[in-house]
Amino acid sequence: MEVASIIALSMGAAWASGINLYATLFMLGYMGSTGHISLPAELEIVTNPMVMTAAGVMYCIEFFADKIPGVDSAWDSIHTFIRIPAGAMLAASAVGDVTPALELTTALLGGALAAGTHTTKAGTRLLINTSPEPVSNWTASIAEDLIVVGGLWAALNHPVLFIIGLIVFILFMIWVLPKLWRIIKFLFRRIGSWLGFCEAPAPLTKNTMGTSIISSEQDADFKP
Repeated sequence: MEVASIIALSMGAAWASGINLYATLFMLGYMGSTGHISLPAELEIVTNPMVMTAAGVMYCIEFFADKIPGVDSAWDSIHTFIRIPAGAMLAASAVGDVTPALELTTALLGGALAAGTHTTKAGTRLLINTSPEPVSNWTASIAEDLIVVGGLWAALNHPVLFIIGLIVFILFMIWVLPKLWRIIKFLFRRIGSWLGFCEAPAPLTKNTMGTSIISSEQDADFKP
């Protein structure tokens, strides 16, 4: 169970960092400083009042920026260079005092996981921003915050269940990211055609998240 707890804490911190880094830091700091969890010595820095204050302030800024269509995508773009390395560092720190090889391996896995969750969040938000109404944006932002808090709570209190859920989430990312990329690429080509930078893309005949995207020309190839 100790091994499961370490894996859940390290990968949970990396996973959550890709969605909302500041909520992750503040929650870990709060849980550690109040004695609800015992953090490895390398991770106890998050309980420092200065770190918690900075994380809290940045979370408040992100809370509002994340709910403004367009601003949230710009915020995500900037945080590509923050969430991913931070997720790698948190994952490496969470494993405690281990060999350099194991620490580097954990950092690589944590960075990859943070990159996956960040890309999924940013890509989904970009698609949501194509809708003119703000309700879906607010709903997604609040849901992400709840997922981070709930996921970290599960990682700290029910590590085995969290690891199972994390595996399911990783499989979901593997399935959804290529579809997100195709849709986003189509949207950028459509915008580029409006601005005169490129030709208009072929119309989509299938654009749902659960099916592949096939242009009208490609679709004709499948007709008998």
